[in-house]
Amino acid sequence: MPLYLGLSQWSHAGWPGNLLSRGLKTTEHLSDYARVFNTVEGNTSFYGVPDTQSLTRWEAMTGDDFRFTFKFPSTVSHQGRLADNIATAQAFLDQLTPLHHKLGMLMLQLPAATGPEQLDGLAQLLNALPNTVEMGVEVRHPAFFAKGEAERRLNRLLLEQGANRIIMDSRPVFAVAPTTPALADAQQKKPRVPVHIISTGQSPMVRFIGNPNLSANTPFWQPWLPRLRGWLNEGKSVYLFVHTADNVEAPVLAATIAEALDCPLPAFPGQAPEPQGSLF
Repeated sequence: MPLYLGLSQWSHAGWPGNLLSRGLKTTEHLSDYARVFNTVEGNTSFYGVPDTQSLTRWEAMTGDDFRFTFKFPSTVSHQGRLADNIATAQAFLDQLTPLHHKLGMLMLQLPAATGPEQLDGLAQLLNALPNTVEMGVEVRHPAFFAKGEAERRLNRLLLEQGANRIIMDSRPVFAVAPTTPALADAQQKKPRVPVHIISTGQSPMVRFIGNPNLSANTPFWQPWLPRLRGWLNEGKSVYLFVHTADNVEAPVLAATIAEALDCPLPAFPGQAPEPQGSLF
């Protein structure tokens, strides 16, 4: 089964001449990105549902093996009760019809305020969506990391529904002082939650939040290698999304990890000539 490796966006002001070709329009960046990576976090859908014209254009710019992992809009995950947002979630999925054959995982990113009292609503929401869609749920409420009954209920629910518990590893970005505006911004916005490693579905997802000092990330991503290989050997699809504080260095960090996994990425101009992962 495949490793889906990608970044949190396909366009960045610091990537032309690095990951992307120079001289392209922003609307043309996805084609270059998709030559290197086979998935992307669709973060823009959190703020607004993409229109049909955009979805059709994105479909034409990517190969058959590319997978979009859109986030549910905030109107589903952050507003009101989950059980009351089922129709909105279904309408979002219907809107994605032009990309249904390229949908990877739909990500339900829940805020820290969404706690155990909404587990029944989460079950209703997951149960209402078609089982042909790969689902991932990211939680941030402290009760879901306390190894108590609330976390056990969450994990049981996800196992029963075949949904994946998204794993956030933000340790690298919090392991250093916020010496740059990008680090300070990342430490303010990214959740600082424990890393609970569990695969509740057939497509475990890890979101790795690194810092711009690439070598400082190695002690954090290197221990992931046997776990990722183990899931792949079990026949599971694995999603790995790599961030850095400002994402300028995210492509190189992702290439380093891919090399260490013996899944090297296609070459791109800014790639380090001697990836650190080749040492392991």
